[in-house]
Amino acid sequence: MPPQSPEAVPLALTLLLVFGLAKLMAEICQHLGIQGIAGEILAGILIGPSLLGWVHPIPILETFSELAVMLLLFRVGLDVSPSDLLKVSGQALVVAAAGVVLPFFLSWAVLTAYGASSIEAIFVGAAMVATSVGITAHVLAARGVLDHRASQIILAAAVIDDLLGLLVLAAVASLASGTIDYWRIALTCLLASAFVLLVALYGTKLMSGAAPRLKKNLKLQESEFSIAMVLLFALSLLAVYAGVAAIIGAFLAGLVLSGTAGPRLRDLSSGAMELMLPFFLVGIGLHVDLAVFKQPAIVRLAIVLLIAAILSKLIGCGLGAFPLGRKDMLRIGVGMIPRGEVGMVVAKLGLGIGMVSLPIYGVVVAVCVATTVLAPPLLAIVFKDVPPSPNASEHSQSISNIH
Repeated sequence: MPPQSPEAVPLALTLLLVFGLAKLMAEICQHLGIQGIAGEILAGILIGPSLLGWVHPIPILETFSELAVMLLLFRVGLDVSPSDLLKVSGQALVVAAAGVVLPFFLSWAVLTAYGASSIEAIFVGAAMVATSVGITAHVLAARGVLDHRASQIILAAAVIDDLLGLLVLAAVASLASGTIDYWRIALTCLLASAFVLLVALYGTKLMSGAAPRLKKNLKLQESEFSIAMVLLFALSLLAVYAGVAAIIGAFLAGLVLSGTAGPRLRDLSSGAMELMLPFFLVGIGLHVDLAVFKQPAIVRLAIVLLIAAILSKLIGCGLGAFPLGRKDMLRIGVGMIPRGEVGMVVAKLGLGIGMVSLPIYGVVVAVCVATTVLAPPLLAIVFKDVPPSPNASEHSQSISNIH
């Protein structure tokens, strides 16, 4: 039996357990007609501290998880046209705004009714605001529907969602300290918005001229891939300094290379993503603490908050897409449901400063995991009548056969 202490488990064994069991659970789920993504998250719950205790969320796994999402969003960006994304930015702004307001107030109301303190209810509301685009992007890419109007609005809204979620989090964190620094919040928002717009508007034009020349002059093996990875990490770093998530920078890196990326770059980035992605999915499951659900009141709260989390995005984002018709309203609403790691980060911040209790933190993590598990099958249902794009990459087609 593997030792219980995370420090005592050799790295090689940890990697074997995470990657091997993730793929095994994905295969089992596929045979049962369940999305493989769900199996990989469940693998994390199974081998994590709540059940078998074989693997703990140690720093290197957290790093692998962050890298996995960056590679995933970069790969998705390669299949998205910047001009098409900018065309839907106005509608995406409405979707994102509606998808922030309703989840925040509905989650706050649920926690207030439960008897939580005002600041704890506000922190939970903030945790339920942001959308984790990683899962949705993976499913949409797998189905080859990234160029569909609803998919483009989901991706654009998720980027805007990150900016709005940043404002909410900054306001809540300031409120917890006793004051709200309006100037700092406004400056952060301005910098973040400027970074996203400048890269989206001018990055493609710049790289369309620079990338081919660099590739031609460099003597490195796989020079195109090397250039792409440097750009990925550079824009991820700049995104963090600008005040948004690193994964937004990674997505923008893929976006600006989408017009010049060759088949080899797409294949190599797909391989890197497939290697790292299980660490992200298993990592979500590792954070689940089933012990908090020994109390019936906590179980009831988790169920009610989960329903509120799903309905608030479904209704809020769906209504934000009202001019597009019923089918696209539903697709966009479902695409914005998963909270993933984003909500957990906000809840962990509240836990760290003593504003969120351990049971409530466990509830938020469980809800984030549940929305992440439920999103892929729901997306498969609402996009079932959308045929794969003829322009979809071979990678997207092959993934659709797996997931």
